Amino acid sequence: MRVLITRPREQSTSFSRELQAVGANPIFLPTIAIQPVEDKSRLDKSLTRLNDYAWLILTSANAAAVVLERLNSLKVGTLPKDLRVAVIGPKTGAKLKAAGITPDFVPEQYIAEAIIPGLGDLRGRWVLLPMSDIAHDTLPKAIQAADGIPHVITVYHTVLAEPDLSGLAALRSGVNMVTFTSGSTVRNFLTLCQNAGIDPLNLPCDPTIACIGPKTAQIARELGLSVDIVAEPHTTAGLVAKIKSLSDRTSLP
Repeated sequence: MRVLITRPREQSTSFSRELQAVGANPIFLPTIAIQPVEDKSRLDKSLTRLNDYAWLILTSANAAAVVLERLNSLKVGTLPKDLRVAVIGPKTGAKLKAAGITPDFVPEQYIAEAIIPGLGDLRGRWVLLPMSDIAHDTLPKAIQAADGIPHVITVYHTVLAEPDLSGLAALRSGVNMVTFTSGSTVRNFLTLCQNAGIDPLNLPCDPTIACIGPKTAQIARELGLSVDIVAEPHTTAGLVAKIKSLSDRTSLP
């Protein structure tokens, strides 16, 4: 089974290995690139005032990487004892644990809405949200609805990746499955295809479309793709399990 990976190559090592372990052949066509913001003054100011915050919420491993780099650069030692940290997803949590920080809360569902019930009373409390420039406003709005005070800071940009010629060639020749791990991978996949003269809604071999979670799947459907697989749990491991199940039930090579 030829499986197209659309997330950045440097973030796909474990995903590609997991695919190979179940007999799939990973094909790389990165559609997004991650660029930290140049001006980190807003983030730095917040990180030097962590005593004022009740929660630090990290919704991606990319945000965690930027925050850890700045904490190290600013020589911020241990986090304030009253600050609690919440993360979405095991990879985000693993990145923090590798730096000696144990998250206080990781929701069972790896979606923003699942965080709110675990935050307790937010009335009048500050919540630091380092995020992508294209992040959904679902979580900040939910914090506001709970009378909390979200401080949203853009810490990285998600931009269109440079076209990978070998990945586009593989797509033209036909793949069995296309995987998406975020809404931005979907949007940029369509853009890369259109720029390369490929019709993303009529791909060779009519590949199965697999999404990491419901929001990614919703965006894919809104853009005209027919989604066949949604991972459960919403992780690359959950995606691989779904792919293995499909492969076991079909004769896809």
